[in-house]
Amino acid sequence: MSVEPDTANHPGLLAAVRGPQDVKRMSTEQLGILAAEIRDFLVAKVSRTGGHIGPNLGVVELTLALHRVFDSPRDRLLFDTGHQAYVHKILTGRQDGFDRLRQRDGLSGYPSQAESEHDLIENSHASTALSYADGLAKAYALRGESRAVAAVVGDGALTGGMCWEALNNIATAGNPLVIVVNDNGRSYSPTIGGLADHLSTLRLNPSYERVLDTVREALGSTPLVGRPMYEVLHAVKRGIKDAVAPQAMFEDLGIKYVGPVDGHDIVAVEGALRAAKNFGGPVIVHAVTRKGYGYRPAEEDEADCLHGPGGAFNVETGQLVAAPTVKWTHVFADELVAIADERPDVVGITAAMAEPTGIAKLARKYPERTYDVGIAEQHAATSAAGLALGGLHPVVAVYATFLNRAFDQVLLDVAMHKLPVTFVLDRAGITGPDGPSHYGMWDMSVFGVVPGLRIAAPRDAATLREELREAVAVNDGPTIVRFPTGAVAADLPALRRVGPVDVLAESARTDVAAGRGRSFAGLGVQVAGRVAEQGYGVTVVDPRWVRPAPAELVELAAGHRLVVTVEDGVRVGGVGDALAQAMRDADVEVPVKDLGVPADWHPHGTRAQILADLGLTAQDVARDVTGWISRLDVDAADTEDALASEPVGSVVTPREAPAPK
Repeated sequence: MSVEPDTANHPGLLAAVRGPQDVKRMSTEQLGILAAEIRDFLVAKVSRTGGHIGPNLGVVELTLALHRVFDSPRDRLLFDTGHQAYVHKILTGRQDGFDRLRQRDGLSGYPSQAESEHDLIENSHASTALSYADGLAKAYALRGESRAVAAVVGDGALTGGMCWEALNNIATAGNPLVIVVNDNGRSYSPTIGGLADHLSTLRLNPSYERVLDTVREALGSTPLVGRPMYEVLHAVKRGIKDAVAPQAMFEDLGIKYVGPVDGHDIVAVEGALRAAKNFGGPVIVHAVTRKGYGYRPAEEDEADCLHGPGGAFNVETGQLVAAPTVKWTHVFADELVAIADERPDVVGITAAMAEPTGIAKLARKYPERTYDVGIAEQHAATSAAGLALGGLHPVVAVYATFLNRAFDQVLLDVAMHKLPVTFVLDRAGITGPDGPSHYGMWDMSVFGVVPGLRIAAPRDAATLREELREAVAVNDGPTIVRFPTGAVAADLPALRRVGPVDVLAESARTDVAAGRGRSFAGLGVQVAGRVAEQGYGVTVVDPRWVRPAPAELVELAAGHRLVVTVEDGVRVGGVGDALAQAMRDADVEVPVKDLGVPADWHPHGTRAQILADLGLTAQDVARDVTGWISRLDVDAADTEDALASEPVGSVVTPREAPAPK
């Protein structure tokens, strides 16, 4: 680690910070020491829990300056995305919570209203903060409240179109608003796009800020011609600056531009922020920072500057402590490259997440066939549609939670044209520590209504490879292949296959048909064993392609007394809903019980903890299934007794007739 050399001689500065007011009282020297202490604190804490270390190391001085200039919580500080808010949490009295960062009953990895009055927005999908800020500034203006609003965005966020929609409206409204561009050249990996290239050009030309100083020194001894000449050269220099900086672009929008400033110089950043706050209109402050700053393993990590280690890591090396495992993402990445070797028409697309989604492996072998569009899922979907119209088969790899942002494009730009585009959704279902804004539990409900869209949910590495190949073989419409986070499940071979449906377990008795959705194949087999101990027979099936519900699955259901579906996604519009509707359409009157995730905002914690809370464990499901089938036995017995006791020839009078359904 790289810290200030005298940090050890000034213990207690960080310990004394319980709120922003404590930072406001510090001297410049103390602030430098505090910044070093904060970096030590972050590395020590996050190395034990995992979390977003790289982004937060890069915003230490920037966040200190923000809290010295603005009066949070009266003034509103918004972070885009929220994973760069750890320092903000430290400065607002939440140091003690970092021992349980991203764990049950511990600090959220993102801003959280339940934690602090200093947090306002919890949605941590990128490119949204400027729209929130626009609305807040308008609200305060209408209410006559003198409250400042500052939004911190990375240039990665600025690759999202929503930012530019917001900027257009911010400029039109003209309300006081400070936009801090945290320009570290990266989002998850090096930022892609024209604006990113523009800012990179500026970073590669640091000498232009020294032009005026040089001119001033050269002309200082010629008072008669020096000042006029200086003004001429100032204009020339301004032209040079406009050629390499985004100043002209933003000011053409009607937004003042300040910068660039060294984002690790507290005095410089504080001065720029004070000027922007006092301006009275929208201002962009361009701060150049380094992701992972001050921690060598992060600075030297070319992939993503230790953006977000998923678990505990070694402080000295930055390497994860846990032994490496084969993850779902790795299986997908390997198989995609194998398919691309065979099919030159297959291309890859991702939205600023090449490494986390596995697309990076394809990019390393076929860079000309791989596209990172930045944080722009809507563009990714419609660009994929264009690629498909041009005769290619795009594979779009994003996190499940992020494809929600492109629903309209999937529906109308891809599906309506029956285009062969495969969307691969990583981190599907309940993902755990990142909390409600990042759970991939909505995609089945959201995209299940898209006509012609087929959705696959592989249960293990073998079926992931198989179903990915089946997906890219589809040429008359879009497909989705979705899988959970973490280590890939052990292969679970089928006993037999009925059309696209795999039978994983069966019994001589046909009491229950258990259809699993998504990643619950192993759970279904465990449930079958537990229910069998109670004397009932369970057939466990894996539909493989869960949307639309296969006709073969409906036929299997018709031969059982009860159908149970289990999924770690939202119940409404999920696998159970789809199967129940298909059974109704086929006049199959077998009762259906669907187990899944309630449509709600579920807290962060481990995946196992949350599934246990929801009753989605083998023990819970087996108990439910046993209870349901037992009640069917009781109901059947009661019906037989009633029929046996009814007099021969009796009729039901109109008054006793059941109400029409």
